[in-house]
Amino acid sequence: MTDTKQTQQTEEQIPTAEEAIQQADDALEDAQQTVQEDIAALLEEARAEAEKHKDMALRVQADMENLRRRTRLDVESAHKFALEKFVNALIPAMDSMEMGMEAAGKEGATIESISEGVEMTFKQLLDVLQSFNVERIDPTGEKFDPQLHEAMTMIPSPDHETNTVVDTIQKGYTLNERLVRAARVIVAQ
Repeated sequence: MTDTKQTQQTEEQIPTAEEAIQQADDALEDAQQTVQEDIAALLEEARAEAEKHKDMALRVQADMENLRRRTRLDVESAHKFALEKFVNALIPAMDSMEMGMEAAGKEGATIESISEGVEMTFKQLLDVLQSFNVERIDPTGEKFDPQLHEAMTMIPSPDHETNTVVDTIQKGYTLNERLVRAARVIVAQ
């Protein structure tokens, strides 16, 4: 009897095939449910991250557009008012020239006083140009340099070496060491 009881107890402990299948199905459903919940949570997390990145991208795009607009306005302003400092420096020289012209038209004006006024105004203009890094090119007596000088003519000159500037017809100018206008010169042959 003990064998029979043991057999019965063993049979009761061993699930039937249907029960085993049912347990496996339940475990599978639980696993699928857990996987679906995990996938849904991951998907929601990914959506939130994507929304955050989209928001950041929109903000960066708006910032870039604002920067472009501000830069464009700054460049427009720089173009519009780039010469303001230069003009403000020239105005006193213009005032001097105007006063000189008025003085020249008055009775009692002498050639010497007019000449002195013109020379002072000319020096004032040269000072303004120099303060803005504009340099005059007066190459008389120097070697001819085709990068800075424009030869108008060549003349034989026993007093000068060949390719030496004999006379300057029109002075040249550089701005920050960049040629603005070449000096027009007469060169010795």
